[in-house]
Amino acid sequence: MAYFLCVIGMVLIIEGLPYLAFPHKVKLLARQIEAVPNRTLQIVGLLAALAGLGIIYLGRQWGGM
Repeated sequence: MAYFLCVIGMVLIIEGLPYLAFPHKVKLLARQIEAVPNRTLQIVGLLAALAGLGIIYLGRQWGGM
């Protein structure tokens, strides 16, 4: 459970950095996302999730060495 909480903490740090460093750009990006079709967002989300699974897989493989 401690490892899981560390991972969640790291995700929150990485997700929060753009808001800290570039708040104006984040607002502009949020407005532009409205114009992106839902299907495109779904595909990007799926690809991001698959990339995350791949990174977890590689990390677990290398961690076992």
